[in-house]
Amino acid sequence: MMDPLHDHVRLGGPSAASVADDGDRLADVGPAPAGNLAAAKIAIVDDDAAVRAALDSLVRSLGFVAFAFESAENFLDSPRVGDSACLIADVQMPGMSGLDLQDRLVERGSGIPIVFITALPDQAIRSRVQAGGALGLLEKPFCGRAMIELLRQALATLAV
Repeated sequence: MMDPLHDHVRLGGPSAASVADDGDRLADVGPAPAGNLAAAKIAIVDDDAAVRAALDSLVRSLGFVAFAFESAENFLDSPRVGDSACLIADVQMPGMSGLDLQDRLVERGSGIPIVFITALPDQAIRSRVQAGGALGLLEKPFCGRAMIELLRQALATLAV
């Protein structure tokens, strides 16, 4: 079993658009969730438009609702903070970083599951992500299956 905070998935192509293109068919990962989870809202925060578009496509292909934001500040100022079931956030962004976003959400008492993505992982980032309670950290470019598994884990906590 993959440990998403320590195993860095380096599959996929060099472009951000290849996030979901890992050689597997998305239909092979299983059916979309039933009930309220089928309409789960997933927030995506990344300053790279190509990454946002690829993740938006992946999330929607799984039957979820996706909301994409180009900055942590835009996400925090939106009504989606309170109704998102999961957050996918880049670590390094201009302005507020994904790690600072995590801190702000924790300060507000939010228990939203967070999946971090980064092009520049190091031990300090892994430690801070883990200390903040994030669900996982994936290295760009990453395999679509790895993200799908983390999303399913995040939403499974809501179904309990």
